[in-house]
Amino acid sequence: MFTGSIVAIVTPMDEKGNVCRASLKKLIDYHVASGTSAIVSVGTTGESATLNHDEHADVVMMTLELADGRIPVIAGTGANATAEAISLTQRFNDSGIVGCLTVTPYYNRPSQEGLYQHFKAIAEHTDLPQILYNVPSRTGCDLLPETVGRLAKVKNIIGIKEATGNLTRVNQIKELVSDDFVLLSGDDASALDFMQLGGHGVISVTANVAARDMAQMCKLAAEGHFAEARVINQRLMPLHNKLLSNPIQSR
Repeated sequence: MFTGSIVAIVTPMDEKGNVCRASLKKLIDYHVASGTSAIVSVGTTGESATLNHDEHADVVMMTLELADGRIPVIAGTGANATAEAISLTQRFNDSGIVGCLTVTPYYNRPSQEGLYQHFKAIAEHTDLPQILYNVPSRTGCDLLPETVGRLAKVKNIIGIKEATGNLTRVNQIKELVSDDFVLLSGDDASALDFMQLGGHGVISVTANVAARDMAQMCKLAAEGHFAEARVINQRLMPLHNKLLSNPIQSR
């Protein structure tokens, strides 16, 4: 469930700013039919920065309800305050959520030791599998491979969404973690190259609008058919680039 094309799903809103349940169901049905491996609910693309805690939890639980066991759901539960991230993550204990995605604390710019202690504390307060999320272009801090290696030894920390776009990170991290530690790209444009270097998949924005193509590209890559996968990726590249510069278009 933590491999292939995992969509960072948008949170559809109506004209009054309320979550549109009917539209969310259509999106989930679309991903089930298209072969998407899993859904990340209320990640950055799903309005994590603009929903309050109750709204955040409501959207995740609505997504879980509408998925109805047809596709795994991962909850975005990161925050720049450790206690806040723990509290949000604990809301989903025993809920049916298969894991949580926790972003590096934004704005605070903690040290590597601070990052280690932050993620370790979250892991110690939940049994949910935790996927680290490194996106320094948006958070202002970079979770370095050496720190990832330390965190990979912590119970429940099972992988990372690596969104630097720096492909050298794949081998750097692989050298420091066990073979079952999940490496996911957070950059659609370089996801295929990331997988060719040994990554397991992508948490994708592009999958919101090209789910079948992203799922097929990842499937081909996982099977070693990189030439065929590259044909799909080349076709998607203009879309990758447009959504990177303005992800609002995917909503």
